[in-house]
Amino acid sequence: MAQHYNCEVISCDSRQFFKEMTIGTAVPTAEELAFVQHYFIHNKSIFDSYTVGDFEKEAIAKLEHLFETNDYAVMVGGSGLYVDAVLKGFDEFPEVNAEIRATLIENYEKSGIEYLQTELQKADPKYFGIVDKENPQRLMRALEVSIGSGKPYSSFLNNKQNPRGFTPILMGLETDRESIYDRINLRVDIMMTEGLLAEAEKLYPNKNLNALQTVGYRELFSYFDGEFTLDFAVSEIKKNTRRFAKRQLTWFKKNENVEWFDFADDDKNIIAYISSIVNEKP
Repeated sequence: MAQHYNCEVISCDSRQFFKEMTIGTAVPTAEELAFVQHYFIHNKSIFDSYTVGDFEKEAIAKLEHLFETNDYAVMVGGSGLYVDAVLKGFDEFPEVNAEIRATLIENYEKSGIEYLQTELQKADPKYFGIVDKENPQRLMRALEVSIGSGKPYSSFLNNKQNPRGFTPILMGLETDRESIYDRINLRVDIMMTEGLLAEAEKLYPNKNLNALQTVGYRELFSYFDGEFTLDFAVSEIKKNTRRFAKRQLTWFKKNENVEWFDFADDDKNIIAYISSIVNEKP
């Protein structure tokens, strides 16, 4: 699409930001990056403090600059919260007593991620249905807001509507679940062949950083800790990636404005759809 419209790409993948993570985040290849100018790929370090609010500000500024010379830009990626931040604005949350987070961390260290999952399911079943249940930072953030405010975390989502100087055209790619799962399993095998184990080992000393609470790394960290065999760690990466893909679909399927196309569909059909929205000839 970017090549067709001679425009540039905004990456909206919240893990491809980090320059220390390449194989496990499946960043575009050097060849793909050479075809089209990409932004927000390897632009931060895992040691940087970088929030979805920071991304919203930087992405909007970049888009405003791009739209000075082009009517189109392509934003791509599967991090739904970051997509929504750019399209609608980042939600505002109440201030929370730091003691709440400290207590949650203490209980998490004692009882594991199951404690966070159980508590969030009780406090906010709506958000629990879409959150990455294997991400302790996301779970703790939702819990601290729910506990501190006395309201479900989900009640603060999608409340802020900032006017934007562009018209979004939302499109999703899909196929049957069996094909998705087969491709995920193959992708993980390819990642391992390309050196994911060595990449994770290099990052292992910093395994507690928020950026590294990521499928593909967490499981290998458990292997380095002696908790998993390597074969089991790889099988867990595949399983957790499949679960993540399912949650991604759930997130984007709830948006009625998304037009869905089979991933193998002819590009001309997608271009025709875009043209029908902007009233231009394909």
